[in-house]
Amino acid sequence: MTHLARRSLLGLAGAGAGALLLGACGKDEPSTSSGPQTINWWHVSNTDPMLGIWANMAKEYQNAHSDVTIKIQPLENEAFKAKLTTATQAGAPPDLFQSWGGGVLKQQVDAGLVKDITADVQPWIDTLLPAAVQPYTIDGKIYGIPFDVGMVGFWYNKELFGRAGVTAAPTTWAEFLEAVKKIKAAGIVPIALAGKEKWPGHFYWAYLSMRVGGLAALKQAAADNNFDTPDFVAAGQHLKDLVDLSPFQKGFLGAAYTAPDGQSGIMGNGGAAMELMGQWAPSTEAAQSTSKKGLGDKLGFFPFPAVDGGKGSVSEAFGGGNGFAVGKNAPKSTTDFLKYIMSADNQRKGTASGSILPTVKVAADAIADPNNKVVASSLAAATGFQLYLDQAYAPAVGQQVNDSVAELIAGTKGPDKIVKDITAVAKSQ
Repeated sequence: MTHLARRSLLGLAGAGAGALLLGACGKDEPSTSSGPQTINWWHVSNTDPMLGIWANMAKEYQNAHSDVTIKIQPLENEAFKAKLTTATQAGAPPDLFQSWGGGVLKQQVDAGLVKDITADVQPWIDTLLPAAVQPYTIDGKIYGIPFDVGMVGFWYNKELFGRAGVTAAPTTWAEFLEAVKKIKAAGIVPIALAGKEKWPGHFYWAYLSMRVGGLAALKQAAADNNFDTPDFVAAGQHLKDLVDLSPFQKGFLGAAYTAPDGQSGIMGNGGAAMELMGQWAPSTEAAQSTSKKGLGDKLGFFPFPAVDGGKGSVSEAFGGGNGFAVGKNAPKSTTDFLKYIMSADNQRKGTASGSILPTVKVAADAIADPNNKVVASSLAAATGFQLYLDQAYAPAVGQQVNDSVAELIAGTKGPDKIVKDITAVAKSQ
């Protein structure tokens, strides 16, 4: 699975640009400006169910607004990235396109490629989860709307935990390390990890940084372009303490994420006790398992543990989602179309398909999967939210985080060296 593709499983993948239309949804109504309008909409949901769900919403909107035409271009992740890069470099972004927010969106804002939609969405922005909107808010202004949100946490095999005598989910890092030791002593692989792809490993260092330094430390690092601080070094040391226990499966450094013999397949087939992954984990584990059913009711979820003495709270979540940004030259009806697809009823359609976790609060009643209900309730109760570090920061910095954490996990660089490498790239931007 590519660095981007993991998010497409629940709409967390790359950005899709699209043409959106504005206007109420009733009988044939004029759009918000006179004359025909065409909205070019690019997105990365190039397979069903969301491919068909988005198409139906566009058709319904067009039927109610005869002067609006929506042209949809579904694209695979890498193709989308390449096409969007070409379009933005030419100063001609699509009218509506998917976005993760964070550092990438900020670059688009700074380049004048996207619209400030704060005023347009003000009447209904309160219907969304505040944590989901945060990555799309730059300097107090809203430049995108999230249609899907999720968080990373530990997915675990209840049966294997029981066999190892681990009777409760660990709530502190010290308890977590003890649980790993117990599981390994029972002859069970404690953790499945896709070391080849790097991004799964960055989840550990990111969460540990949050628990040690709090969200303030991550914000300060972005402001100062400096990760060479005691909190980030300590986070690396805590991760090294885990790595020193040799908790991962044999050959993990060459393992992919989406593969029968990769991280998700090993978990789905009961070959490891846990994995640190986003809300798409159950469906991916099932897809890569021999039975195609995964662990079923043997699968559980618990939040990333607290670190003793740390400034962060266990109620602070780490994750991300998919949203849509509006291109600088988009027709006025685009934000109205955005309002339409973000209605509670339409959010429920995507949610019921199992493809997304809704950002509209009242649409949570459409979540069917028990594990996703746990994730959604944890996220709704979150006191803070941190976007994936490889999206929150400038792209080059995010890539260096992934590379450096991979080096720490492989044992080729220490906690104090990786923060210097990340800082060097941050200062060069």
